[in-house]
Amino acid sequence: MAFFPNRRPAEPAAASAMPGVADTRVHVDLTHLRGLEGHAKALSLLPRQPASSVLSGRHGSRLRGRGLDFLELRGYLPSDDVRNIDWRVTARTGEPHVRVFTEERDRPALIVVDQRMSMFFGSQHAMKSVTAAEAAALLAFAVLAQQDRVGGVVMTDSQVEEFRPARSRAGVMHFLQALAAANQALHADAAAPAPTSLDRVLESVARLARRDHLIIVLSDFDVIGPHSDSLLSALCQHNDVVLAPVTDPLAEQLPHDLSQVVSDGRQQALLNTANEQVRGELNGVSQARREQLLDWQRRFGLSIAPLSASEDAVLQLHRLLGVTRGRR
Repeated sequence: MAFFPNRRPAEPAAASAMPGVADTRVHVDLTHLRGLEGHAKALSLLPRQPASSVLSGRHGSRLRGRGLDFLELRGYLPSDDVRNIDWRVTARTGEPHVRVFTEERDRPALIVVDQRMSMFFGSQHAMKSVTAAEAAALLAFAVLAQQDRVGGVVMTDSQVEEFRPARSRAGVMHFLQALAAANQALHADAAAPAPTSLDRVLESVARLARRDHLIIVLSDFDVIGPHSDSLLSALCQHNDVVLAPVTDPLAEQLPHDLSQVVSDGRQQALLNTANEQVRGELNGVSQARREQLLDWQRRFGLSIAPLSASEDAVLQLHRLLGVTRGRR
């Protein structure tokens, strides 16, 4: 649903105010997304997370470690972990032996980005669609930098575009190019078809990430489908799933004196939050969505990493992943 604020917007950045230069708070292009690569260097999505990271395990599931390949069998040393002792070989030889493993280098990630009309909303810093696109680019570059495969899914109101995980910079560029195109297609006067259900997106994810993937979903989680619960449960059994709800402060807690025109691209109506019943019903929608995500977290052990369209995406990801000021 498009949003037309009556309040005077914040002053645009100097670069955005230049003639012919798009405002990156509203739409992003491939050049802008590529420019975020330098900010991704401080981010890590490896299993060992800082204590302050939302992925450290205190707020959800711990990220699974990469798989282990057997390397060799050798005699026990005082520094070895006793859990690696091979008791059969030890019993047969009469001398303690340990199994030595090497960590696999491959741990693919799949980044799911919502670019539906419901994401084309923003009251302060940027549109939710922009925040999600920037976060997706940052995460994709971070995964690529740690030499893992990265793929993506771009969700719009008309299609779900899939990019299989690959350890390739060209693959990341194709993903970001499709993401930028989907972002630029969002306009307040565009006719919006029936929104894509989360079910359809999770079915695509299940095809691309059968097991041992890191799956990150950047969305406002509008239109949860009848099978979303079971699909998400199945994904969490064999993968690490991180839900990153992208919200806007105005939509999360409506003021008592808001009078705005809203439109679905075909019809428009006056939204007056001075009406207590209207305000309560709208706030109830946001509350129900938050409760659904928390319920999934409790039942499936997934992680939740909330993002807000009211703040810079780089700063938020640094904070969520426990990046200290020195590291940043």
